Amino acid sequence: MITWRPTSRLFHARIPWKSQRRGLGLLEFNSHKLLRHFDIPVPNGHVVTNPEEAQTVVSTIHAPSIIKAQVLAGGRGKGKYSSDGKGGVRMVNTPSEAFENASKMLGYNLTTKQTPPGGLLVNKLYIYKAVDVAQELYVAITFDRDRGMPVLLISDDGGVDIESNVSKLQKFWFHMPHGIGPEIIAYIQAQLGFSDPEMATLSHIIHQMVELFEEKDATLLELNPLVRTPEGDFVCLDAKFSFDNSARFRQKGLFSLEERSPEEELEFEASELGLSYVRLDGDIGNIVNGAGLAMATNDLIGLYGGKCANFLDVGGGATKETLSKAFEILNNDARIKGILVNIYGGIVRCDMIAESIIDAAAERGGFKVPVVVRLQGTNSDKGLKLIENSNMENLMVEPDFEAAAQTIVRLIKGSG
Repeated sequence: MITWRPTSRLFHARIPWKSQRRGLGLLEFNSHKLLRHFDIPVPNGHVVTNPEEAQTVVSTIHAPSIIKAQVLAGGRGKGKYSSDGKGGVRMVNTPSEAFENASKMLGYNLTTKQTPPGGLLVNKLYIYKAVDVAQELYVAITFDRDRGMPVLLISDDGGVDIESNVSKLQKFWFHMPHGIGPEIIAYIQAQLGFSDPEMATLSHIIHQMVELFEEKDATLLELNPLVRTPEGDFVCLDAKFSFDNSARFRQKGLFSLEERSPEEELEFEASELGLSYVRLDGDIGNIVNGAGLAMATNDLIGLYGGKCANFLDVGGGATKETLSKAFEILNNDARIKGILVNIYGGIVRCDMIAESIIDAAAERGGFKVPVVVRLQGTNSDKGLKLIENSNMENLMVEPDFEAAAQTIVRLIKGSG
């Protein structure tokens, strides 16, 4: 049975554009490629990485063109560039205007309501011929976890102001095996007043969205705006997609398109080796095994006046490879002034941890910053002795937890 209900009430507090991004998110130009593959109309766009390419593309288009910054954040049109204070979506009429604007967009940070305070660096622009717009629609499919079923959201008042017009959203819950039934399509046509040919096109787009949502393990498909042209055609001008991270093994081609910031790249590299990495804003790097120990280490360092730069959990199955990668991650972080290794040997042996630390130091010609090692549990005495006998610079042991935290904080403050 299909479940649907038109309503003007908010969809609880779960408005999709305000939810934290989880799993894979695609840049707009990759989203357009995916839409095109599923026969959903999009402009014929071009990706450029320098002003000269932007000038060439607009010369080829021979018409007013739209230039859009490619970052994983909404509100680009109302955002501000660090270069000239203008937005991340601009219309240009000539190749020279394209060159001038691209020069102020590429290599600069764009700040919107959905970016960090410092904005996001823009390395790519997406350019396509400007589209005449008669009406802007918002069309999305997401998953209602409370009901355990997907929901179609649609509004005839889409575009940049959709967040202030959520009361106009229509919601239609449905069961995936049945898809969007004819009664929902009929209700949408009656509410939005489209002609039969227009509704046939919109119905096709909605059904293709359902197919994409299911086939690609999506958690959010958002077309905003999906515009109707004066000729009655529909074109998706912007799209925001998210996909279930647990489906990575099924969607390898899709996840290969993933764009990551430097911080996200570290998290990804760590996760590939079974490490859990969380970036914080301090200057003391932590290598631990277990989330509980990580939180206790963070609290104790804070108690003694320090501030952690990360959680880096090597887990119970730590190996020489994972330890080496952990040190590589921290070694590449310019913020870090010292490292505390805090390991409780249960499944993992402390002597193996010690050997891995010594090997990592040898690979790098010693550690650049002070490294304090606290080992407890299986073969901890043997592990501590190995480190003591290594006589490596900047590498020291401290069996007591509190003393280890105090030592690394003291060393950091002394180096400052």
